Amino acid sequence: MRIPLTKYGIREVLLFGGISLVGAVLSGVFLWYLTPLFVLALAFVLYFFRDPSRRTPDEPHVLVSPADGKVVEVAEVEEPKFLRSVTHKIAIFMSPLDVHVNRSPCDGLVEALAHQPGRHRNARAPDASSRNEANAMVLTGVEGDRRILIRQVAGAMARRIVCRAAVGQHLARGNRYGMVKLGSRAEVYVPVESGFAVEVRLGQSVKAGETILGRFR
Repeated sequence: MRIPLTKYGIREVLLFGGISLVGAVLSGVFLWYLTPLFVLALAFVLYFFRDPSRRTPDEPHVLVSPADGKVVEVAEVEEPKFLRSVTHKIAIFMSPLDVHVNRSPCDGLVEALAHQPGRHRNARAPDASSRNEANAMVLTGVEGDRRILIRQVAGAMARRIVCRAAVGQHLARGNRYGMVKLGSRAEVYVPVESGFAVEVRLGQSVKAGETILGRFR
């Protein structure tokens, strides 16, 4: 049976979970009134690094969400660095209580990966996308010859972006490829000329690998 914890958080689960477990045992012997604090800390560590199974839709011509959270931006913007075109941008805010494992929104080949050093502002802030630390991944061969961009953006508490994809690797829709640890943001950019129609709205809650963001016409 699969343990529903992400492999991207093994180090933190062992370290902080172990400290919390030892603290709970010792406090139960010497300072019983501190035991609930250690138990809560252990529960939070396990909850944050949870990795539930998802039912990824198999219908053609759709993109699914790369992250759990709430849609905080739906707009048409110029993406000059990777796609060099006007794109549909969908941004998703992941609170500390959301699942933080990121999944590929579609089938595609990893064409490029790029890390952007930066600040750690609130991931909800309008300028977080451009100023915060981020990791970009370009997928090609999407729905034929289309290309899309997915960005993992750090937040105020996030201090580590994990991306285990590699250039040349094929990702299937719903495949896990990384996570951002603590509150953060995920963004999807799709060229307008690709015929993609956005189907999510501002404020909508989405689930990685499950919620359909839109369809290619």
